[in-house]
Amino acid sequence: MSKSLNILANSLRLTLEELKVNKLRTALSLIGVAFGIFCIIGVFATVNSLEINIQNQVKGFGTNTIYIDKWDYVGGSDRPMWKYRTRPTMKYEEVGLIKQQAQLVENAAYVLRISDNVIHKEVVVQNAAVYGIIEAQSDIQPLSFEAGRYISSAEFNSGSAVGMIGYDNAEKLYGNADLALGQQYEIRGKKVTIVGVIKKEGTNFIGWDYDNCVMMPYKFCKQIISIDNANPVIIVKGKEGVTTAALSDELEGIMRRVRRLSPVQEDNFSLNSVEAISKAVEGLFVVVDLVGGLIGVISLIVGMFGIANIMFVTVKERTSVIGLKKAIGAKQRSILFEFLIEAAILCLMGGAIGLILVYLLTLVLSGPLNFPVYISIPLFIATIIICLVTGILAGIFPASRAAKMDPVVAIRS
Repeated sequence: MSKSLNILANSLRLTLEELKVNKLRTALSLIGVAFGIFCIIGVFATVNSLEINIQNQVKGFGTNTIYIDKWDYVGGSDRPMWKYRTRPTMKYEEVGLIKQQAQLVENAAYVLRISDNVIHKEVVVQNAAVYGIIEAQSDIQPLSFEAGRYISSAEFNSGSAVGMIGYDNAEKLYGNADLALGQQYEIRGKKVTIVGVIKKEGTNFIGWDYDNCVMMPYKFCKQIISIDNANPVIIVKGKEGVTTAALSDELEGIMRRVRRLSPVQEDNFSLNSVEAISKAVEGLFVVVDLVGGLIGVISLIVGMFGIANIMFVTVKERTSVIGLKKAIGAKQRSILFEFLIEAAILCLMGGAIGLILVYLLTLVLSGPLNFPVYISIPLFIATIIICLVTGILAGIFPASRAAKMDPVVAIRS
C-alpha cells in the first residue's frame, strides 16, 4: 500500500513538472480533454435538468389523469392532420355524461383554452393564456396562491366576472403582484375582478402556463369566447388505485356511446394519458443524450491522442531514468503503473477544467435565463470515471513500451 502511494505521489510530482516544463504541449492536450468533458457533462447536465423540469411540468397535468381532446398530444404518422381538424370539439355536456356512466372516474373537468390580450388602463399583456374552467378543476389540478383564493362555488354557478391571474401577468399589469388582488382587468371588452394571484411557477415549456395566465369561470368565458375556437378539453381523473389503461378503456367505451359511433367507425377523439406524454418526453431526451454524448466522445478521443503523445514523449525523455530504475530492481508493473497514473492525473486535470466550465454554464442558465441546471452526484462520479478510463487508454501503449524496455539499452540511450 505504501509503495503504491509512493508511486502515486511521485507520478503527481512528475506530472506537475511536465506541466511546468512543457506548458504549451500539455495545455493543448488538457484543453482537448476539458472540451470533451464539457461537451459530455455539460450536455447531460443541461438535458437532464431540462428533462426533470419538463417531467415536473408533465406531472402538473395531474396524476392518473387523461385528457380527452380532438388532438393527439403524442402524435404519430398514421393519421393526417386534416383528420384531427375535422373532428368535433369537446362539449360541456359530455362531462356530465362521463360522470354518470363511469365507474372508475373520480372527477372530470371542462376547460376552454385561448390566447388573448389582457388590459389594465394603458398596459396591455399580449397573448396571455386564458383558461375557462369549472369548479372540478381545483380537485384535478390544485393551485398555490401568492394572494387571495380560488373562485367560489357561487361564482362558478352564476358565471361571475371574477378570475385568478398568474404571477407574471400580475406584475406586468400592476407593477407588483401583491397589488393585483381586488383590481380589475379587461378582456374582450369585459371587466373582470381578480380574486386570486397564482404563485409563481417558473420557466414553462409545456402544459399549463400558470405564470402567464388568467383563469375565469366557464359560464362567464362562454359569453365572450367562441367555444369551437377555444380548444376545449375534458380532463378526467381516475379513482385511487385505477390504472391508466383501465381508465382509458372505460373512457373510450363511454365516449363512443356518447357520440353514437358505430362499431365500424373510428374514434373521433383522442385519449391523452399523462403517462404516455411522460414516456414520449423520455424517448425524445434519449436521442438528445446520444447526440451530445457522441460529440463529447469525439472530443475526448482528440484529447486522448494528445495525452498519448505527451506520454510517448515523456517515455523517450526518461528512457535513461527508466533503465536505472529497472537496473536496481523496479518491476515492469511498477513502471507501467507509474506512467498510467501520470496519464490519468493529466486527464483528471483536464476533467477538472471541464467541470469548471460546466459550472459556469449552470450559473449562466440558472441566473439570467431563469432555467435551473445542476450537476448531479452521478454525473460528477461519471466525470471521474471517464477521466480515469480515458487516461488509462491514452497511456497504456506508452506505459507498456516503457515497462518492456531493456535496462541496459535504456541506460546507454
